[in-house]
Amino acid sequence: MCKRLVASALGAYAVAASLVAGCGPAAGAPPAAGAARERPSAAGAVAAPAARNVAPRPRLVVLGDSLTAGLGLSVDEAYPSLLQQRLDANGFNYEVVNAGVSGDTSAGGLSRLDWALDGDVRVLIVALGGNDALRALPTDQLSQNLSRIIERAQSRHIAVVLAGMDAPRNFGRDYIVAFHEVYPALARQYHVALVPFLLEGVAAHPSLNQRDGIHPTSEGARIVADNVWTVLKPLLEAQQPRSTRKEGLAGS
Repeated sequence: MCKRLVASALGAYAVAASLVAGCGPAAGAPPAAGAARERPSAAGAVAAPAARNVAPRPRLVVLGDSLTAGLGLSVDEAYPSLLQQRLDANGFNYEVVNAGVSGDTSAGGLSRLDWALDGDVRVLIVALGGNDALRALPTDQLSQNLSRIIERAQSRHIAVVLAGMDAPRNFGRDYIVAFHEVYPALARQYHVALVPFLLEGVAAHPSLNQRDGIHPTSEGARIVADNVWTVLKPLLEAQQPRSTRKEGLAGS
């Protein structure tokens, strides 16, 4: 299994320095001016006025970094927007909120968790850790930060989906394995749904990544959405039987 982990780790992370420079602020730094004060927007809706006389939908928040924010893509190409399309097509009445901030580590995600969970949030997808790996931050810190995020979400009765990440393969076997194991260990401990590797089928495939070799293209983002949807859909079905859902499009 360890061989598979090493093989599947982000080969493109060999250019870690370029990603850190391109993904946003340094570790521990707040988001760019103005970003930290803005509440996350619903995926695919930019400054759109709320429809009158329409009750707000419960929220599904995706807490992540530049992979979630959709760096280099249009808003509707980022995978949270693609999840919104699938939710709508399958009759799930949720509003997806893209709470991705470029450059964020797990500590950064924890620091902005309260405003990310503002409103009637029912589901939280946690997609953090890529920047922790790029900076070779200790895996026990990653585990502690993700634990606190999960605990605080669960204390509000919010269902959690944890999206796994892998460390760069040039960081050494011990670190790669320890980093990878953080995610399934937390999923078992807190009984949360797990996406084993967010970038499965995308990482190290040049045609599915932008020129930096790390951030997915629009086609790659669709595969990322597939990876999340495979885990998310059964969770939502268990929470919301079809009889209580809106009629969606068949076959989605």
